[in-house]
Amino acid sequence: MSVAVRYMSRSGNTKLIADAIAEAAGVNAVSVTDAGAALSENADVLFIGGALYAYGLDKNLKNYLAGIDASKVSKAVVFSTSSLTKHSIDLIKNGLAAKGIAVENEFFYCKGKNAKNSIEEAKSFAKKFL
Repeated sequence: MSVAVRYMSRSGNTKLIADAIAEAAGVNAVSVTDAGAALSENADVLFIGGALYAYGLDKNLKNYLAGIDASKVSKAVVFSTSSLTKHSIDLIKNGLAAKGIAVENEFFYCKGKNAKNSIEEAKSFAKKFL
């Protein structure tokens, strides 16, 4: 099974969760701002996460979602950290669905400041889809 983990993190909280998910999957987490973020190979599972910034997604994550090659993704699993609300989950899911990508109903979310305490939970969550 091929797995990819992509994320957008400004404060580092979403990166902590992305790294935990990637560790569970045996892959590297890649920021959507990195040059190698585009999927070069097909992914049976794409874990993708971000957070809410000023009530919306970061423009880098929005652009990544808009440019993703849907033919390379069998299904996506969404994760998020934020201080205020889980609304980022819906925004990411909607961006993926707009590209025709199947998205799992289940998602992983933690309050941003709890990310350090949620690493093992994030690993367990990831293993459900592997």
